[in-house]
Amino acid sequence: MTTAFAPYDLGRTRLPNRIVMAPMTRSRAYGPAQSPTDLMATYYAQRASAGLIVTEGTQPSVVGQGYPNTPGIHSAEQIAAWRKVTDAVHAEGGVIFLQLMHTGRVGHPSLMGLTPVGPSAVTAKGQVYTHEGPQDFVTPRELTDAETEETVADFASAARNAIEAGFDGVELHGANGYLIHQFLAPNTNRRTDAWGGSPERRIRFAVETAKAVAGAIGADRVGFRISPGNPHNDIDESDRTDLDATYTALVDALAPLGLAYLHQLEIAGTRDLLARLRKAWPGTFVLNPFTGTEPTGADALNLIEDGTADLIAYGALFLANPDLPARLAAGGPFNTPDHATSFGGDHRGYTDYPTLA
Repeated sequence: MTTAFAPYDLGRTRLPNRIVMAPMTRSRAYGPAQSPTDLMATYYAQRASAGLIVTEGTQPSVVGQGYPNTPGIHSAEQIAAWRKVTDAVHAEGGVIFLQLMHTGRVGHPSLMGLTPVGPSAVTAKGQVYTHEGPQDFVTPRELTDAETEETVADFASAARNAIEAGFDGVELHGANGYLIHQFLAPNTNRRTDAWGGSPERRIRFAVETAKAVAGAIGADRVGFRISPGNPHNDIDESDRTDLDATYTALVDALAPLGLAYLHQLEIAGTRDLLARLRKAWPGTFVLNPFTGTEPTGADALNLIEDGTADLIAYGALFLANPDLPARLAAGGPFNTPDHATSFGGDHRGYTDYPTLA
């Protein structure tokens, strides 16, 4: 598997290898106004041997926050705090993209003092964790046409802030049931205007956001993440005909923009669609493969060798193994993730996982 450990040119940036640290929410932005902390800088710097780090989801605006203690990138204070993170990663020779995540209807007024927004006023089934514990999702306020355009502009502004903070690029989170995904899915987007209805209109928000962000910072510094068929956060994409039509249209519309990469989180039973999207995508294809209940392991690197993907993204193993590329090259051993410390807390289960050295 020599290809996986060889340098790779991604846009204007050379990666030291093809192993990606996937975005993972850790809920440890305890600084003022949801700003990153010195501990977060240590956490990311420890993992700088990744070919590419994609940060935890970061809200582009106040109303984009869905969980406690997730970081933002919409204030001068947050920009300055993120600069400590990027400086620390670059000092270790790493490459780091910021994931922009607007959670849309997934959130709660107790977190941000605002009613969550979405493409339609459709309440998600389930609960969201807040500072007061789990609470039922609330009905989101449907974005007006003008507000939808303003939200696109918020993403572009946040991308400019990310570059000011020293990031090498950004990733747009169009997966996991958050705002962009909510516009794509027929059960959460029930609009009949230019932003909803047919697959071609449901992809509009995603495409307009990608165009705006590419125009703000350069297309070669923009990645886009998708998870076709993912039911997370009460998304229903079970109609396979509609699913294929939606994501084929999306990839066809994004392809001419010259983005740095397309990043797919694979869901069980979607490998055929994945293969078609991979074939249609003209640039770098990043895959976070489906592996059942086990963390993505060393065998996934074979997907680079056989051409299924250009880069492979690792989540849980990168959480527990700060030197994951070295461990993959050596065939292990691997630390076991402690899921009890995944969200919130202090350095335990965050910066105290041992390296091989």
